[in-house]
Amino acid sequence: MDATVIVPTYKRPDDLRRCLDALKKQTRPPSRVVVIRRDIDSATEAMLSEYDASPLPMVIRVVAVPGVVAALNEGLDAATGDLVAMTDDDAAPHPDWLERISGHFLVNARVGGVGGRDHIFMGERRDDWPPEARVGVSTWYGRTYGNHNAGFGPAREVESLKGVCMAFRRAAIGTLRFDRRLRGQGAQVANEYLFGGAIRRAGWILIYDPPIGVDHFPATRHDSDDRGQIDRLALRDMMHNATLGYLEYLPLSRTLAILLNHTFWGARTQPGLLAAIAHSLRGRRQMWLGFREVVAGELAAIGTCWRTR
Repeated sequence: MDATVIVPTYKRPDDLRRCLDALKKQTRPPSRVVVIRRDIDSATEAMLSEYDASPLPMVIRVVAVPGVVAALNEGLDAATGDLVAMTDDDAAPHPDWLERISGHFLVNARVGGVGGRDHIFMGERRDDWPPEARVGVSTWYGRTYGNHNAGFGPAREVESLKGVCMAFRRAAIGTLRFDRRLRGQGAQVANEYLFGGAIRRAGWILIYDPPIGVDHFPATRHDSDDRGQIDRLALRDMMHNATLGYLEYLPLSRTLAILLNHTFWGARTQPGLLAAIAHSLRGRRQMWLGFREVVAGELAAIGTCWRTR
């Protein structure tokens, strides 16, 4: 199967070089590699101007709109072939990455999306996370199990894939694009959840297969969502995006259960009412600020959904 690989990038020229070098080593070479950079990113422009892309059939696109959604959509517009694979500029796909991905699409016509494991490195040391059987699924009340970086076992159907290591059948994509209603100036968290949700709603299935791998070297995000150091605005944007996904792609009863859980209990980084009370009793009154952003994000998503429908 002919594959286009999309690589959005922003101010990470050294990471991008490592990613492109890894794509050169694919046992099943891509038919096209689309690199999308921001118009204000002069460091990446300089790196690409001197980089020897041979033998990669590389195409460079430039966007002026901030955020990964605009970059990914630009990449989709430039994609050709039977499938579209996506990875991050701070990742290095394993040599058999595209070959393993293609195999799933070839053997099962119902497969609309395929993803795998990202092996996370901190510096040059790989973090070996405890193995997790639950990957890319959630409970009826909204507890989410990502764990794409720690999955093991056989390939199986999941609810969501991870942006650093995912691919989709072009026939399943059709005219679909990443949701432009998502908030955020950089990562725009949950973009892959909404994209995969639209694929699933159209009747396709998503597959997670642990041997499909990339080495992931988490780099600095040049926005407010800086990997675990999320500020209040980023928390509000994250809750808006996640809630929008629930409203669009889950049954109403399950959506209500999830919103109630998030509002009244929440999680460590997304405190609900009871969590805020419990933490304030221990002297951590700043959790009230987090709770306010959780509610604000949920209400904003309801407003977005109402206006755009």
